[in-house]
Amino acid sequence: MTDVLLAVGTRKGLFIGRRQGGGSWEFDDGPYFNAQAIYSVAIDTREGRPRLLAGGDSAHWGPSVFHSDDLGRSWTEPERPAVKFPKDTGASLERVWQLHPAAAEPGVVYAGTEPAALYRSADRGESFELVRPLWEHPTRAQWVPGGGGEGLHTVVTDARDPKAVTVAVSTAGVFRTTDGGASWEPSNSGVSAVFLPDPNPEFGQCVHKIAKDAADPDRLYLQNHWGVYRSDDAGGHWTDIGADLPSTFGFAVATHPRRGDTAYVFPINADADRVPAEHRCRVFRTTDAGRSWEPLAAGLPPEDHYGTVLRDALCTDDADPAGVYFGNRNGEVFASSDDGDSWQQLASHLPDVLCVRAAVIG
Repeated sequence: MTDVLLAVGTRKGLFIGRRQGGGSWEFDDGPYFNAQAIYSVAIDTREGRPRLLAGGDSAHWGPSVFHSDDLGRSWTEPERPAVKFPKDTGASLERVWQLHPAAAEPGVVYAGTEPAALYRSADRGESFELVRPLWEHPTRAQWVPGGGGEGLHTVVTDARDPKAVTVAVSTAGVFRTTDGGASWEPSNSGVSAVFLPDPNPEFGQCVHKIAKDAADPDRLYLQNHWGVYRSDDAGGHWTDIGADLPSTFGFAVATHPRRGDTAYVFPINADADRVPAEHRCRVFRTTDAGRSWEPLAAGLPPEDHYGTVLRDALCTDDADPAGVYFGNRNGEVFASSDDGDSWQQLASHLPDVLCVRAAVIG
């Protein structure tokens, strides 16, 4: 059995749980960052001792990025803001939506922000630089904020090629670079924008989340504002795979850490009715790349349920069998230690859960 760390970012602080071997879960006294909204967390296990990164958002002090090298027991904030918009952009940082350790570059961490921008760090997240070609993209003037703001909320990197990066922006859609960020192209072919007069634009889709397949790095899964999709060519084209789901609206998608063709979503009734599909607390899993989906509910609340799972509040760890985790806006956190086959509740009555991350740490 392995030791697992679980980080739960909420509207009012960060909660950290730990499980040693096959023991029970224990949560630190908390929260860390009391009264700060934690929209993004990363657990970077690439170099020896893990480093935790947290994107905090204080109503008084503003947003910041903190790091911890002792598994979250103490935190450091850089003397100068880790993420800051240059003066010539005329923009100011609202929040950090995403923190992503690069798959192919030790020490490199990406940050996605609101306003929608991509930042790159070469020192494990202590300082970041704006990726200007995306900020200055010729389509930017036509990007429209989503319901939660104009956020770059997803970063996907490729372990085979450090120059290949995919991002998702609400509501500009998917953009890709294959030259290390020097140029970016919209990558939304096949993804619908049902809320626009032209439902198939080059950009402008409200993409909610993207996750990469464990076995085929060119295979991606996408949860859209209506629609669940798969790409088999690194985002060049997308195919609808949501026919077997009770609803194709939702926010979150995650993939199994080792098993190809396996992904997880949490369907929501509708954009105008943001509660679990059919009022039932269920994660849906595909093991055949979206050709079929099965509901996973063993151990989850059987009664009518209203806890919405947000875009970064569903994740997997790298254990074997895999742990699967989600938190919701009811302040509940659930975990599975058997690939999603059965579940237990780890926490209740927390503030709104905004993001969940887990990793094997020993």
